[in-house]
Amino acid sequence: MKLIQCWIEHPIRKLDQTFAYLSDVQAEQGARVEVPFGHGRAVGFVESCIDTDETAEQLKARLGFSVKKIIRVLDESSLITPELHDLALWMKEQTLSTAISCFQAMLPGKVKPISSKQKILFEKFVRLSEKTAELTPKELEAYLYVKQAGEISYHDLRQKYPGQAHALVVKNAIDVFEKEKAAQDHPVCCRSLPFALSAQQKHAMEEIEGSDDPVYLLHGATGSGKTEIYLQLAEKALKKGKQVLILVPEIALTPQMIDRVAARFGTALAIYHSGLNAQQKYEQYRRVMNGKAEVVVGTRSAVFLPFHDLGLIVMDEEHDTSYKQENQPSYHCRDVAIWRGKFHHCKVILGSATPSLDTYARALKHVYHLIVMKDRINQSLPEVTIVSMKDSIRHGDSYILSQQLKQKIHERLIRNEQVILLLNRRGYNTQLRCRRCGEVITCPHCDLAMSYHREEGRIKCHACGYEMIRPKICPKCGSSEGFLTLGFGTERLEQEVHACFEGVRTLRMDADTTSRKDSHEKILASFGRHEADILLGTQMIAKGLDYPNVTLVGVINGDDGLKHTDFRSCETTFDLLMQAGGRSGRGEQNGEVVYQVFDPDHYAVQCAAHQDYVSFFQNEMLFRRAGQYPPYTYLIALTVIASDQKYADHLALKIKNEISGNFKVIGVISLLKIQDRVRSRILLKGKNLEEMRNAVQYFIDHTDTDLKGLRIDVNPLTLD
Repeated sequence: MKLIQCWIEHPIRKLDQTFAYLSDVQAEQGARVEVPFGHGRAVGFVESCIDTDETAEQLKARLGFSVKKIIRVLDESSLITPELHDLALWMKEQTLSTAISCFQAMLPGKVKPISSKQKILFEKFVRLSEKTAELTPKELEAYLYVKQAGEISYHDLRQKYPGQAHALVVKNAIDVFEKEKAAQDHPVCCRSLPFALSAQQKHAMEEIEGSDDPVYLLHGATGSGKTEIYLQLAEKALKKGKQVLILVPEIALTPQMIDRVAARFGTALAIYHSGLNAQQKYEQYRRVMNGKAEVVVGTRSAVFLPFHDLGLIVMDEEHDTSYKQENQPSYHCRDVAIWRGKFHHCKVILGSATPSLDTYARALKHVYHLIVMKDRINQSLPEVTIVSMKDSIRHGDSYILSQQLKQKIHERLIRNEQVILLLNRRGYNTQLRCRRCGEVITCPHCDLAMSYHREEGRIKCHACGYEMIRPKICPKCGSSEGFLTLGFGTERLEQEVHACFEGVRTLRMDADTTSRKDSHEKILASFGRHEADILLGTQMIAKGLDYPNVTLVGVINGDDGLKHTDFRSCETTFDLLMQAGGRSGRGEQNGEVVYQVFDPDHYAVQCAAHQDYVSFFQNEMLFRRAGQYPPYTYLIALTVIASDQKYADHLALKIKNEISGNFKVIGVISLLKIQDRVRSRILLKGKNLEEMRNAVQYFIDHTDTDLKGLRIDVNPLTLD
């Protein structure tokens, strides 16, 4: 008899412990098991499985409760390696999450330790049987084809020998069996050789290879050749028989990185991001676990893939907020990557032209090894023009495209060069306001204005996804006088571009045009083939893209982010402006950038225009120090999410009154309603993060209150 301890899928924090069960069969640590729980069944995650000589009655007498038997073992072998098991328990402590949520974050959807009807797909394979049969010449040819392959998918055999495949099965010449569907190799059009490194790149490579430091911040200007350094470091790791992980923040960035990696290293590549369906994610997970993938390119969740021998971890655009998980466990990908780097004794490269202030501050304190690459490969930074939209509109220009930007676009179109236009808002109009009562139409499920999407004739909430037909009467006063339209998004910008430039070819890249599978890749590939003159879109086109024929980038409403009250609003605005500007002039032609802003003198705008990260860092750190914001302090956000405002406020107030220590407890703060859920937040701010964590954990362990609606975010990146 086996005694199993396992974590049970359950959202209640009080059940964040292992439960004992009996089993007749062995189960590996990390394997999923189905168990009786309460009045039903649940999926458990095995923590330990040991032999016991005790009977069920003896165990009941010793433990004080009846130990039930598991229903079945779901996995013959664990999908979680011992390393990932330890990582999950480390994440549990760091993020103040439940163990089961950490395990769930690691696994692809098809095999998460959660009750699900999703099934793993299998496909038919064939191999020679031990029986003899009389075969026609064509059947013999097919038979020998299978013999040479050893085993082959039945689909492939039917493709090559459509008339003979079934006959071989009927005559028992071949056996049919099933295997888990495996991921297909990424197609490689042509192989590429490493580029000759510039003196600056050589120096960076030598500094990385000549040091034993575990973590490096590669602070390189846009177009300075960081990616080539990643690839050459990866090549050296592969020659040692190691695996390589390359992380990118956005799905939009994966196609170009994938193509460059595949062209350099061939097909031993795994791709992992949220654009894959559940089956594809599972196939890629298995591909890494089986050692068939030497290099992985992926977004945040790829950091949990089951590598057996990592030789290098690269985290490109490390500043991007997409690397932070919003839901529990609220981990930061950078922290997980560094943990895994220590485990595998491999180097971690954090790359960015605009490092997060936290990362850069650590580099200045020598926590990370700082390497600076100031110059572009082509030695030519784009020329930047700042357009004050207040002055432009005052002189009668369009509030969407200034006369200066129109003229520069016209010049590029004449020269057959390409343009990128960035506007970090989608839709046609951002608000509809009643002409009579002035009421703005808001989402019935969120405290947010709904955006008008003209192509569909609908208004949408960009927070919860709710949409409806554009109303003809005001829902508040009943007026049929119509609505004033306020603000504009990418859909309206595209219309303006077509109105100004007859015959111009455009591609739009935002959440509306990239909802279908592979849409990111198709749009970018089309732009790369110059099937469009102008690529316009939201922040997903602001970073990482490399098109030599793009000589002009225009940023519309570039300082819109400064209106946000979040303490990182200046940092995110600066990042967006500087990263977007970096897309221009990456080829032989000189590049130019136009920032259309309402506050041209703001230091975030001025520093971005001069590509001056250090000056921005110094200015922003003065603000952070005055307000005692990170990196001068640590934050923990405790948000109660509920359907009732009084309950949310009551629980938040209880948390505030019961958590104390040598740190500030700020709140209760009422946040905007999202998806019919009200939110009340408490914020802990202090110098000692461990003390703050311990105080929160002590409250969780000792309170009698149901904490089901509590979300904990250690070191939050946004305070919306």
